[in-house]
Amino acid sequence: MSSCRLLNAAIQTDRPQTAPFSEAGAWRDVGSGWQPLFGSFRGAGFSVEWHDFFAKRDLDWAASFHPGCVELCLNLEGEGFVEGQERRTDFAPNTAGFYHRQTEPLTARRCANQQHRFLTVEFSCPFLAKHLAGAEATLHPVVRAAMENCPCEQVSGATVRLSASQQQLIATLRQPPVYASAQPLWFQCKALELALTFFIQPPADAEMFCTRQQRLAQERVEQVIFLLKQNLAEPPPLEELGKKIGCSHFYLSRIFSAQTGQTITQHLRQLRMERAAELLRAGEFNVTEAALEVGYASLSHFSAAFHETFGCCPGLYPLKTPAQKSR
Repeated sequence: MSSCRLLNAAIQTDRPQTAPFSEAGAWRDVGSGWQPLFGSFRGAGFSVEWHDFFAKRDLDWAASFHPGCVELCLNLEGEGFVEGQERRTDFAPNTAGFYHRQTEPLTARRCANQQHRFLTVEFSCPFLAKHLAGAEATLHPVVRAAMENCPCEQVSGATVRLSASQQQLIATLRQPPVYASAQPLWFQCKALELALTFFIQPPADAEMFCTRQQRLAQERVEQVIFLLKQNLAEPPPLEELGKKIGCSHFYLSRIFSAQTGQTITQHLRQLRMERAAELLRAGEFNVTEAALEVGYASLSHFSAAFHETFGCCPGLYPLKTPAQKSR
């Protein structure tokens, strides 16, 4: 047993017994927006939970973090952060990151006036120590220190972008494709798959070919998004995007869909709607001006796209969105 484990074991024996931790109270305000899918942190050593709610006010997210836990968050929608010691992890839509709570609480918030959709996998440190034994040298320092019960940074820092296949895995976890009798083993395998995907940190000088290809693909997708945002009204055609980025437009289309789960055309429309909503919220443009600013010559086409995205016509935005109607 390491010196860190011996020291912490000695400390634990002198501490008074406290009531078992429960995170149910942290989610009381969101009601059915918090849904445990499988597992038990204290029993199985891991638990998988789904969250889907609209936050009317800032939510104290940290109140849900188990002591002695490494939690992985796969964030689909909504923004938030987790902060510990001198490091902070900011979650944007379609990103993933992890954090470790020892005994002292972390600081974490989910932003107000946003829809939040994310999946979390909570790992107990003994579960990780058992199943990741032998892989310590390749683990992220936060995870390795948590397994050894040593003092460490409490958050991973930068997040990574979720790929289309990882977003699909979230949907699969919500609706397991196996019989109930097989679910304990199936969920454990999926939890370990996620741990290996996000907790492993290979040496800087040993980037694998597949990892390099994934990184290059992500960089190209980010370049496409940057170029689209530069001129939403008259974006470059697909062939020109390929030339600017240095690959064929067929390959560019394929990696963009794989990385984002959207075609370039679908993502352009999303960017246009987000920009139009921003202009209407600020009161800088009327509906016609906002439509022209983001590249719509037809007001009817703009209104239909806006309604499909936000659930109301642009003339009533932002006072008649479904989220605001429910308040």
